[in-house]
Amino acid sequence: MEIVVAFLFVVLVLFGLDRMMLWLERRGHVNWRRTGRRNLSAEPTAELDSLLVERAHQP
Repeated sequence: MEIVVAFLFVVLVLFGLDRMMLWLERRGHVNWRRTGRRNLSAEPTAELDSLLVERAHQP
């Protein structure tokens, strides 16, 4: 009987976490199940060196 209670508890916790992640996804905080992965090849790119080098013409 203890195994059944433990299993139900785990299922309840996982269901609650899933609902919380869907709630966060609706507000734009995370990508969980409803939105697909972003196409990273379409995202703008920047080379690491250009981000770390100080610019000479900074105001």
